[in-house]
Amino acid sequence: MRIRMTVMAGVATLGGSLGLYPLFEKSGWFWAGFGAVLAVAGGGLLARRLRLPALLNLVFGLAALLLYLNLAYAADKAWLVFIPSPESVHHLGELAGEGWRAANRYAAPVPLLPGIAMLTAAGIGLVAVLVDMLAVRLHRTAPAGLPLLAMYSVPAAVREDGVGWLAFGAGALGFLALLMADSREKVGGWGRTVTTRSRPPEVPLAGTRARPGEEARPDAAALAASGRRIAVGAVAVAVLLPAAVPGLQPRAVFGLGGGSGQGTRTVTTPDPLVSLKRELTRLDDSVVLTYRTDDPQGPDYLRLYALDRFDGDRWTYSPLKSSSKDKLVDGRALPPPPGLSIGRTHRVTTRVLVRPEVRNMTFLPVPYAPSNVAIKGDWRVHPSSLMLYSLRDSAGGRSYTVQSLRADPTTAQLAAAGGYPADVVSHYTAVPKNIPPQVRRLAEQITAGSATALTQAVRLQRWFTVGGGFSYDLSAPAPQHGSDLVDFLLHSRRGYCEQYAASMALLARILGIPSRVAMGYTPGSEVRPGEWVVRSRDAHAWPELYFQGTGWVRFEPTPAGAAGQGTAVTPSYSQPAVTAGGESGGQTGQTPATSAPGEETSASPSTGARHRDDEGPGNRTTQQDDGQGGFAATPWLAGALLALLLMGVPMALRTFTRRRRWSALAPPRAPSPGAPARTRTATPDPAGAAHAAWRELHDDALDHGLEWRASDSPRATARRLGELLELDAAGARALTRIARAEELARYSRSRSAEPVERLRADVRTVRESFAASVSRRARLRARLLPPSTMTQTRDALRTAGDRILNVTARVNALPARLRRR
Repeated sequence: MRIRMTVMAGVATLGGSLGLYPLFEKSGWFWAGFGAVLAVAGGGLLARRLRLPALLNLVFGLAALLLYLNLAYAADKAWLVFIPSPESVHHLGELAGEGWRAANRYAAPVPLLPGIAMLTAAGIGLVAVLVDMLAVRLHRTAPAGLPLLAMYSVPAAVREDGVGWLAFGAGALGFLALLMADSREKVGGWGRTVTTRSRPPEVPLAGTRARPGEEARPDAAALAASGRRIAVGAVAVAVLLPAAVPGLQPRAVFGLGGGSGQGTRTVTTPDPLVSLKRELTRLDDSVVLTYRTDDPQGPDYLRLYALDRFDGDRWTYSPLKSSSKDKLVDGRALPPPPGLSIGRTHRVTTRVLVRPEVRNMTFLPVPYAPSNVAIKGDWRVHPSSLMLYSLRDSAGGRSYTVQSLRADPTTAQLAAAGGYPADVVSHYTAVPKNIPPQVRRLAEQITAGSATALTQAVRLQRWFTVGGGFSYDLSAPAPQHGSDLVDFLLHSRRGYCEQYAASMALLARILGIPSRVAMGYTPGSEVRPGEWVVRSRDAHAWPELYFQGTGWVRFEPTPAGAAGQGTAVTPSYSQPAVTAGGESGGQTGQTPATSAPGEETSASPSTGARHRDDEGPGNRTTQQDDGQGGFAATPWLAGALLALLLMGVPMALRTFTRRRRWSALAPPRAPSPGAPARTRTATPDPAGAAHAAWRELHDDALDHGLEWRASDSPRATARRLGELLELDAAGARALTRIARAEELARYSRSRSAEPVERLRADVRTVRESFAASVSRRARLRARLLPPSTMTQTRDALRTAGDRILNVTARVNALPARLRRR
């Protein structure tokens, strides 16, 4: 059964699964995987206890994993809580589909939804099945490291920071422990350790004798210690060397070295837009932060990122080159906001408390434009965008105070903004050449007749919120390619804030207006005077357009309220009345009127547009499936019938073997009158009958779990079985006759006097005695899964494998033989 190796295989799998920790928000995934590993280990032990072939060892492991998943996630729909039923298996399939969709929808770390937890348990369980098969059953421990390594490849591919050294070390030590256990078993298979008498370390006094147990034995302690030192050293080198090389880490060990130039380092963070999708679709809608502000106009948006590059597919920010001069120091003013030189401004103080549950928030959410920040830790500022970030710290659980300079531009100031600086134009109006002509024509059609950049921006915003026929839908997929944004603008017109912000910024750049996409949080909800709460549903993206003298100005093309982003706020300067000639009427705070009574009704999204799960394509598919009759019993019945047939193969093979043995010894039949001589049956060989009876006795003993010693003579075997089972008189006589017939057939030239039918009846009598002497479980196993059949199958497979290897060797040696000739 190899219990020790089974335990070590489970420990190695659990150690390797620790590398998955960066993918999840909570630790419940580990316990789900722990149960899967236990179930697989139990299935492997059972298969080895029954002495089944290696392929059935794999089947038992998978079956045990299915039973565990069924018990853990579909017990209410199973038979007797743990037996899979069609309903429970169907539920597991649906749960797996939900988990797969959620894993594609969220960015790591993902919430531990039931579907994700089940997929994780199933994945760890499959790795456990492969490790148990390779290391324990097939004695191939080294290749068992491949499935363990596969678990590390998942976080390495999903997250840029990979796996921590502690998790990697735990998995590596688990695999090394598995290798050591396998080596110990292989050495122990040679028998007891051979001891040698040599000179003891201390010479006894004259006339004394060494005490028992003090004889010299082979000292393997030094060899074992060397092996452990090599193993620990290899793991240490694998963990510490990459961290010590500056080119492999953002910073070297203990923060020394790294980067190039004057201590400059490139900052890498997860994709902000992926994080936005995850926050907007969180099911728990957890609190992200709370803050207090003294802004008399009400709080502004809290910005995290400023995405200034559009590569044709996605918006990203330029690489941040961090240096020591960018580090935040309490009391030191931040760089002034770019472009802000005229207009009214007022200072705002905001005190923020980020919840401790927030993970991996390496950018600070602050109102634009921050002028001074008081926070503990290593935090830095990007001068051109005023993004605040850290190379090593997270905002989770921290409180900080932000003093910001909030601009309050008027419509007239924005309309009268002068030309743009050359560096702003070259960087913030860059558009890929592969933008379709239809999108360029669309931007010109929307803003036709506009004489100022403000009027163009207002027309773009109005087209998204009122006149373009767009609907807010969180179920829309995140744009991955430029064609997705084109489809959003020209065809589907269905999406959430990411599509709205990215599309308006792109159209603004096509028109020559410097623009970028900002991402962060809306003001949230006021819980008490002056105190606000921001939740995950308040995550948001919006475009920022540049106006000389005012700097970066926020616009809001995403629908607000119940039919859109619930806490989004449209700024007053972006709502002037637009005349027929396209010029601003000069009034602030006036909402644009619709051109027709039915335009706003038809274009504005309905409440149901935000939640399209009730009427989307997925629901239509479900209705079609229901219309086809629901659950189809035919596939399940066919699968159950196939399973029963497979289970009956060993029993049928045993029956076929028994009948074949006796049919070859059938008594001669009387020939029919006039029949040819060749049709007459030959007289059965008495020695063959004795051998057949003895082989049947051997197989019946194996089937009932009785020990069979190949070195014993037939008489010794009969005596030992009789004493072991305490057979009755009839059984003892039958066993004696079978043994005597086998002895005569082996060692005597005289023929056995026992006829075939008598021996066959004796075998049947002894089989019944075997069955009466063992437990019910052994009787069922002898009937349903006879080990003798498994042995025959294993021998046949081994023989076939040997023949294949011989043929392969001959084919490989054929070219050499031909060359010799």
